[in-house]
Amino acid sequence: MRRSLRPLIIFLALGFSNLGCDPTQSATAENVSASTDTLQEAYNVALLIMDGVYNTELTAPYDIFQHTIFREGIKPMRVFTVANTAEVVTTFEGIRIMPDYNYLEDEFPAIDILVVPSAEHHLDTDLEDEAMLDFVRSTAEDAQFVTSHCDGAFVLAKAGILDGYASTTFPSDVEAYRKMFPQLKVYEDVLFVHDSKFITSAGGAKSFEAALYLCEYLYGKAIAEDLTKGLVIDWDLSAVPHLVVNADS
Repeated sequence: MRRSLRPLIIFLALGFSNLGCDPTQSATAENVSASTDTLQEAYNVALLIMDGVYNTELTAPYDIFQHTIFREGIKPMRVFTVANTAEVVTTFEGIRIMPDYNYLEDEFPAIDILVVPSAEHHLDTDLEDEAMLDFVRSTAEDAQFVTSHCDGAFVLAKAGILDGYASTTFPSDVEAYRKMFPQLKVYEDVLFVHDSKFITSAGGAKSFEAALYLCEYLYGKAIAEDLTKGLVIDWDLSAVPHLVVNADS
């Protein structure tokens, strides 16, 4: 059963509101909420959150993906948050978020795209959370895409789902990543890696690029460029250092 949180509350709390600077939109608070509730065919996008999650790695994909509901002629993304609690989650920077779903107890939509932002303890204690790792494993089996930003790759790797696939992580943590997971094919000097259903990102502000790449992959260049106009982001995939391996697998 879904908790009582409305999507609009998240937008206001995190600064995700679509009432901002997008010149192509004239959305009101009422129709933003209505648009989310009335979506029919959509990709269900779950962002895995926990105490210590970093704002940028969470807000960048949320912003990009949520704005697809205002583009016509595409299958948009229905974005929601999941956590191992129904209580407030506090980001590393101090923003308080009420999760949409507690994945330990609630029923939630089938997840098409799983996003794992980075969090403060993704190199240590979070990797001991077997319930969270089981959630990632089981979700990844049926998801069309599994993405990570910054040290979120450590969670995917610890869950064992990156074995045999190319990946990357936060530049300063590449060596720790290689040491912890010596079996992985790890790349550096790229902003993101796409191998099969997995997209791993260097994170930080470059999380926008990884999210935009997935939109361009799914919807084409014109839609990706249109999304960047509303968010005032320069976008040219050919200028972004990245690696694509077996993208059609």
